[in-house]
Amino acid sequence: MEQELMMALAKAGGYAAVGLAAIGSSMGTGMAGAAAIGAWKKCYQQDKPAPFLLLAMAGAPLSQTIYGMIMMILINGAAADNPQNWPLYLTIGIFGGLAQMVSATFQGKAAAGGCNSFAETNQGFANDLMILGVIETCAIFALVFSIMAM
Repeated sequence: MEQELMMALAKAGGYAAVGLAAIGSSMGTGMAGAAAIGAWKKCYQQDKPAPFLLLAMAGAPLSQTIYGMIMMILINGAAADNPQNWPLYLTIGIFGGLAQMVSATFQGKAAAGGCNSFAETNQGFANDLMILGVIETCAIFALVFSIMAM
């Protein structure tokens, strides 16, 4: 196989990591953002102050895109030294990116519930963030294990 093709396939793994992670972040922030907007609407209808902290929950799934970018940078760097390992880099990029995507999606679903809960009660924000942190841990594990596999 030609050197250029091996490099292209290895870099495809890097872009798969960030691309899939960004898809998950988009889905997660979309779900959480829609819930935040709906929660703010309820607050306005009830003449209650709209909690700005919902923005933190809505943005929580964005970090998975950063993890995907880190994976891409590391895969591209490793591929520059060993392009013949392109099957490994492609596999790590795809499965690592999928792990980021699923984590971001479910983090968004959990954040949507947190937005609704916090806007209704104005309590439990720290508890909501702890749950989002537990989900975030899955994404961090996927990043670390991807690095270890390389």
